[in-house]
Amino acid sequence: MNPKRRPSSQKRSRWRIFGRVLLINIKWFSLVGVLGVLFAGGLISGYVAALVHDEPVRSRQLIYDKVNENALTSFVFFNDQVTPVGRMRMEEDRQLVDLKDVPQSIVDALISTEDSQFYEHHGVDLKGTARAVKQKLLNENRQTGGSTLTQQVARRVFLSLDKTDSRKVKEMLLALRMERFMGKDEILTAYLNKMPFGNGSAGYNLYGIKSASLGIFNVSDLHKLHIAQAAYLAGLPQLPSVYSAFDGKGNFDEEGFNKAMERQRVVLGRMLETGKLTLSEYNEAIQFDVKATLAPHREKSYNTFPYLMLETEREAAQLLALQQNPNLTAAEISKPEHAELLQNTREELQRSGYRIYTTINKKMYSNMRQIAANPQNFSPYSKKKGLEQIAAIMIDHKTGAILGMIEGRDFNTEQMNYATQMTRQPGSAMKPIAAYLPALEKGYTQPAGLIDDSQIILKDGRKGYHIPKNYNRRYEGLMTAREALNRSINIPALRLFLYEVKIPNAWNFVRSLGITTIQPQDEHAQTGVLGGLSKGVSVKELTAAYGTIPNMGVYNEPHLISKITDANGKIVYEFKPQTKRVYSQQTAFLMTDMLRSVISDPRGTGKRLQKAFKSYGTIDIAGKTGTTQNFGDVWFMGYTPDVTLGVWAGYRQQVNTLSQEGHTRAQSVWALVMNEAVKDQPELFKNKHFIQPEGVVKVTVSSLTGKLPGRYSRQSGHLVTDWFNQKYVPTEVGREQLPRSARPVVPSKPEIKKEDVPEVKVPATNQEEAPPEETAPAVPDTGAEIEPPDENDDVPSEDVSQPSVENEPETPPESENQSGVPKAQPNESIHPEPTPDQSNN
Repeated sequence: MNPKRRPSSQKRSRWRIFGRVLLINIKWFSLVGVLGVLFAGGLISGYVAALVHDEPVRSRQLIYDKVNENALTSFVFFNDQVTPVGRMRMEEDRQLVDLKDVPQSIVDALISTEDSQFYEHHGVDLKGTARAVKQKLLNENRQTGGSTLTQQVARRVFLSLDKTDSRKVKEMLLALRMERFMGKDEILTAYLNKMPFGNGSAGYNLYGIKSASLGIFNVSDLHKLHIAQAAYLAGLPQLPSVYSAFDGKGNFDEEGFNKAMERQRVVLGRMLETGKLTLSEYNEAIQFDVKATLAPHREKSYNTFPYLMLETEREAAQLLALQQNPNLTAAEISKPEHAELLQNTREELQRSGYRIYTTINKKMYSNMRQIAANPQNFSPYSKKKGLEQIAAIMIDHKTGAILGMIEGRDFNTEQMNYATQMTRQPGSAMKPIAAYLPALEKGYTQPAGLIDDSQIILKDGRKGYHIPKNYNRRYEGLMTAREALNRSINIPALRLFLYEVKIPNAWNFVRSLGITTIQPQDEHAQTGVLGGLSKGVSVKELTAAYGTIPNMGVYNEPHLISKITDANGKIVYEFKPQTKRVYSQQTAFLMTDMLRSVISDPRGTGKRLQKAFKSYGTIDIAGKTGTTQNFGDVWFMGYTPDVTLGVWAGYRQQVNTLSQEGHTRAQSVWALVMNEAVKDQPELFKNKHFIQPEGVVKVTVSSLTGKLPGRYSRQSGHLVTDWFNQKYVPTEVGREQLPRSARPVVPSKPEIKKEDVPEVKVPATNQEEAPPEETAPAVPDTGAEIEPPDENDDVPSEDVSQPSVENEPETPPESENQSGVPKAQPNESIHPEPTPDQSNN
């Protein structure tokens, strides 16, 4: 053994041991490191799992559907189908745009500022995320957020907007999943359509680049935006509530605009850095006066036409709900139990991009609203009664289309639509449709037919009986149907209603005219023809009922909406007219002629319109007044050959009565509306005169019997010439009796011979000459016996049922008419050629 070689061997041994130990340590450290990484990864995975444990895994189809689902603004249009009434009642304005319609300047501005790596990453920008984490940990003043465009869409579509770690992690995972299923252009389009852009000049919250361009710069074509405007819009989604030139009412906000301009310069700077702008383009954009191009302030459409928007929304929701629930009727769907269904349909209507086309003529509607808003047209405001209200509807009775409305005086004072939602007692406006029309149709009377205006006693469940009265407290004996209607005398209408037509038949007839408010208890309303109904009628339905008269007996349903389309232009509803003949053309003509003399007759209740309607004598008009007890309601239902206009005036509470001037308010407003219509919409009045159908003839009859005149009628001139339905022309000569004023005075001397005195039959009652063949029952046809009142009984001075009455002025005695001989004449402007007998009427 060589002792000199031992140290070297020992040295090598030490290094070998050291190497082994080092290797072992490295292995252990590596193992610990791997375990640490795994542990950290486990911790992170567990933390992430805890953050997203309640987040569902969304399928490809669900992601695609939700990203492409948009709440779109629905719009309403006037009857030209071009002019918008405005957007539906929402605080948001959403309009869609295709990427091909977006200029490159907007795309460049967005990507340069919001996500410069948009076309490179797969939903998450790791560099941007790391930068955002560093900025947050170091609490730096400028924090960019790090969210890609994809993440922003994912957050907007699927998640809440709260700033939490949980939401951020979910957002990143969703973005990665979205990028697997959708292309970059689809994601960019979703961003452009969904992101908020602040308030517009009308105060709406703007969603989507198209709404922003229109709402902020009043530019509908995005390609017409200047690069400075494009950069301005691209900077808004980061903080839309801060970078807004307008407040929630659409007023200019100087502070918000200045902040938006600061953001715009950042966007332009990023575009210059990324090469999307040249230096000259950048300088030009910086010098551009953005403020001068801001859209002018506009009132929200809901503020411009609030009544119309609300009524359109209500009717459209009902129409769509009926389509979705065909087992329900219009009456049923309005019941309280279906309120939630209607509300859901209304919300769908507001956010689904529908286009609703109304029948409203903009010029006509605007004129009617101005008349309602003018305080000079009404009584002053009363602290006790409130605001005097007005309601009116104009209908094209040939189609049923509603051309214009007055829904009330002031939407801010009262939101109820008085023209469609309110029901009130119609007063004497009910007489033509519940008494005269069915009586004419059945031949119970004709314009020259005689009706007895004498006292009748009606059964009353409270006091045993009551005695209806005329407004003037008088009974005038026999008079023609024309005169009774001209002067709106109550008793003749009651006689037709109770004894000829009969109550059940009258109400069935009224229902056939579209009146839906007649209740079962009205079958016992003996004074219903005077307006004593349990619920009353609406202006809309009563106007449509009157519209059947100039439309020659044909009923058309009144409607406000002609068509509804979805966001893609597909028709989801279209009004289909369903005309219904209710009565004959001959009856319609006779009724029109009688209602014309309501205006033309000097004693007619509508005579004021001869002066108030400026086209009187040029354009034929006809109509009927209506007044309820103590002038709580006044009506005028009038029409021309082309349009029907119904007007009501009163207060919200019927107990509040109109002023003296307000007694004729309905007629005065009717004339104001029609004067404006003739001036501004002459095309609505194509037909100046009513048409006479075949089957009506003029016949001269005795004013004593209503039948063919006998010898005495001809000799004494007791004749009346009027129109008749040819089916109901009298064929018999009436048995005549001399009226009291025509009988010779018989001397009391006994030496006068009997043969010197004409033989006459003296009637039992004073000035009431009923022909023998006319026998009116002593009591209404109710099946109950009525005991006549004793002379000492306290007969009420008012009709205890308080039927509505007509405003009939007191008529002075006429020396030539003391016999009760009717003086009414047919309206000659329909048939201008005179007849030989008319001078005797």
